[in-house]
Amino acid sequence: MAGIIIRDAHFPGRAQLDAYGNGGFRFADMSHRGSLLCLPSGVYGWEMEEGMPLTVSSLERVIEEADDIEVLLLGTGLQLVLLPPDLKALLRSKRISCDPMSTGAAVRTYNILLSEQRAVAAALIAV
Repeated sequence: MAGIIIRDAHFPGRAQLDAYGNGGFRFADMSHRGSLLCLPSGVYGWEMEEGMPLTVSSLERVIEEADDIEVLLLGTGLQLVLLPPDLKALLRSKRISCDPMSTGAAVRTYNILLSEQRAVAAALIAV
């Protein structure tokens, strides 16, 4: 008997975000505690908390899907955090426009761009 297998949190598909706050998000009739990456391939749990440094490795999954992303909305929590220069340069080299903003603004903008069927992704730090 194998026992319980714990897998990375993943929703296969794109989904509007219905709510955020209290340390998580609601989407597709589900709730998720913690941060999220909303990518063309699906919605993934993201091991990121407010105050942690943004690095190339923290956005590795985004970079892997760069061919399908034009705009990355970066929800940095309650406060705006600018991208480090190396990460900004890497995203630019992949032709991804990255807009850091508060998580609330990123959620709202993501939903609008998703409804317009734009090539959008979001990296959202839970608040």
